[in-house]
Amino acid sequence: MYLCASLPRLIQTMEISSRYTPDTVEEKWYAHWQSKGYFKSSPDDREPYTIVIPPPNVTGVLHMGHMLNNTIQDVLIRKARMDGKNACWVPGTDHASIATEAKVVRWLREEKNLSKADLGREDFLKYAWQWKEKYGGIILEQLQKLGASCDWDRTAFTMDEDRSTQVIRAFVDLYKKGKLYRDWRMVNWDPQAQTVLSNEEVIYTEERTNLYHVKYQVVGTEDFITIATTRPETILGDTAIAVHPDDDRYKHLHGTKALVPMVDREIPIIADTYVDQTFGTGALKITPAHDVNDYAIGKKHNLAVIDVLTDDGHMSEAAQFFVGDDLLTARKNIVKALKEKGQLERLEPYQHNVGRSERTHAVVEPRLSLQWYVDMKTLSKPAMDAVMTDEVAFFPKNQKNTYRHWMENIRDWCISRQLWWGHRIPAYYYEDHVFVAESAEEALAQAREKTAEDLNLTDLRQEEDVLDTWFSSWLWPFSVFNGLTDNEEVNYYYPTTVLVTGWDIIFLWVARMIMSGYEWKNERPFKEVYFTGMVRDQQRRKMSKSLGNSPDALSLIDKFGADGVRFGILSSSPAGGDLLFDEKLCEQGRNFCNKIWNAMRLIKSWEHDAQSDTEPSAANQAAVDWIEAKMNALLIDIDKDLKSYRLSDVQMKLYSFIWSDFCSWFLEMVKPKNGNAPSAKTYQKSVEIFSKLMQMLHPFMPFITEEVWHLLSDRSGQDCMVSSYPKQDGSEIRSISELEYLKEVVVKVRELRAKQGLKARLPLPLLIIGSTKKQQLMQWSGWKELLQELASIASIELIDSPPEGAQYLTFVVGTDKFYVEVEKEIDLAEEMEKAKAELTYQKGFVNSIRKKLDNDRFVNNAPEAVVQKERQKLADGEKRIAMLEESLLRLNSL
Repeated sequence: MYLCASLPRLIQTMEISSRYTPDTVEEKWYAHWQSKGYFKSSPDDREPYTIVIPPPNVTGVLHMGHMLNNTIQDVLIRKARMDGKNACWVPGTDHASIATEAKVVRWLREEKNLSKADLGREDFLKYAWQWKEKYGGIILEQLQKLGASCDWDRTAFTMDEDRSTQVIRAFVDLYKKGKLYRDWRMVNWDPQAQTVLSNEEVIYTEERTNLYHVKYQVVGTEDFITIATTRPETILGDTAIAVHPDDDRYKHLHGTKALVPMVDREIPIIADTYVDQTFGTGALKITPAHDVNDYAIGKKHNLAVIDVLTDDGHMSEAAQFFVGDDLLTARKNIVKALKEKGQLERLEPYQHNVGRSERTHAVVEPRLSLQWYVDMKTLSKPAMDAVMTDEVAFFPKNQKNTYRHWMENIRDWCISRQLWWGHRIPAYYYEDHVFVAESAEEALAQAREKTAEDLNLTDLRQEEDVLDTWFSSWLWPFSVFNGLTDNEEVNYYYPTTVLVTGWDIIFLWVARMIMSGYEWKNERPFKEVYFTGMVRDQQRRKMSKSLGNSPDALSLIDKFGADGVRFGILSSSPAGGDLLFDEKLCEQGRNFCNKIWNAMRLIKSWEHDAQSDTEPSAANQAAVDWIEAKMNALLIDIDKDLKSYRLSDVQMKLYSFIWSDFCSWFLEMVKPKNGNAPSAKTYQKSVEIFSKLMQMLHPFMPFITEEVWHLLSDRSGQDCMVSSYPKQDGSEIRSISELEYLKEVVVKVRELRAKQGLKARLPLPLLIIGSTKKQQLMQWSGWKELLQELASIASIELIDSPPEGAQYLTFVVGTDKFYVEVEKEIDLAEEMEKAKAELTYQKGFVNSIRKKLDNDRFVNNAPEAVVQKERQKLADGEKRIAMLEESLLRLNSL
């Protein structure tokens, strides 16, 4: 454990390493921040900035999706903290009923040779809690490696006591309001997990299978009617054959009966307009127990329901044949039997959508089942209006269309699950009565009043099913503050500021949270929602273990450092777009850390007299004015981009500014020259500017910035993490364009040297002809010295007409023409080709501007400032063309 009070002072006295070592730096600073209590939050008089973490499954380990989502949240929460807001980031985990129960079952089988059936519910849950305590917090510990600055004292779990109390209370409340009910319906059944699934938990994909054409004998005749099915194993549960009433092929069979193959059960041939005459044979087998549409037809025609499948996806006793076979085995056996009986007419390859469980990937079976439902239509209107009016603002905006489509077609939510791990439904049964209450004692009181009998708790039987995991998650924004009861915390922190989540759970979670927020708090759960994209590889495939394209998150941190990984994952993440992750971006992040480290070492190596009050040179002052003005412009851009969650843009602008403007240009401009020490003011300004840049970068790369911030100067115990984020100070932006112009001149001279094979430091005379920049530059103190130093210019002369002689090389910057005198023979042909190529480019550029300005729609509708800017571009381009044509004439005359 590091002593937080002495750590910054210790850093100032230690020798600076030649290499940046992220592992030791990250461990040191994270422990320091925690020991200082920087992550903690409690209500006060500041503006709250609240984020609740999308709770990862308690079974989870850190993967690339978590890395993206939590890096974004940490950037936002650190920025808010530095802006002086009361930043509260609530962590937690989700109990993940299906996934966790499957893990526990496997753990018990493999390590303890036990099964659920061996143990019973109570003992199984004891083992499940043991498993959760041992493995359930791993992902939160891993998030700390990433630098997540959550208030860990607030860590919540969807099945802890506080959350469970609110889940049960919410269920009871909805039941009392008539917004929750129990009914027989066709459901999505996962035979592997042996539980019902909501529609949103079923993933449909195109799969290849066969279409089996099976003959049914018409009763009392030698004739047959042929149906086409992809699921011959369900034939044994058929209770009718349906044809379209207008289908001439089958009108003579209306009202007759057919025999189900193998079981020889007589079933009616019915007429129904649901049948598609063009599909298959136009005759449809009706199996009400195993198809949603067949069930609807069965209810309409009062057909029997024969369930030929068991809960675990095997043939049941009702099937009569192949009892105990799994579905695929039963399909093979039935097809074989049909062939032997001559009733398999043919089969054809067929491709269609197959629904699979999101969790187990098992083929989902439609089954008739008695389940609990939430009446979603009674909850949806406030949630729809909130998003459509931007009371809850979506980023990117196009997600509103997806949201609206789902809300307009919303279906009731099946919330019961046939599992043991989860919130047991608070419904209690006595004979045919159902009593819903927050406790068994309350249910007993209801039962005694209802029946007028002297009942005991043992007379009641509690519902075996548990609630869908999402039923606890939809309460998350206020349940983490115990929000179903009025209290200081929920009144202060709720509604939360922003939710950061993936678009793939917009229905499963986001829409439901908005509904629950208005239902119980009469308020939006969050002000804004930022939808991240999907993490994909360079081939645009979703990252997954099965494809082997998902890198191990912790290994990346070990290899590149947390800052490097944070940089890499945000660099590949456009606002709301899918993330095409490339490990090279993490390497770029590590290199960026090294660049920052070396810049700090360079500045610290400058010897200077701290007591000196010598004023900076004109060149140094010009450089300082430029970098400060440009930094102010950058702060304006950052503020604008952060408001629209363009975090990747902000990071790349900071990267470019620090790497290029600060390290490559500014430090080159102000570094000591000819062995002379910089003035104390220049040194201090350099440290001040670098320190500000570390503050600006801190939310993105917290570890390297904290370390460098302290090494640059004695901070008297203050840490970068809790310092104030820099604000624009009103510096003039004018000096930016002037020095950007100078930089362009320097680059052109350096390119010319490289092309001509001239030494980098060989002094060269420079002549300038023009009418725009030269007058400004002459009035700008320090420009001449900077240009001479950076471009190794021996002398600078302003001229009115082109110089004579072949020893001059030319280039154009803006609308000014430059001549560099060289003492070597110039390849005139090469210079002419270069000038021609530049002339061709400039003519193309000018033509494109002319076309835009010739477009009346553009001129009449674009802002006046934009139109004027295009006109200026045209004028400047025409001047450059004239200069290039003049250069060609001059070269032709030599």
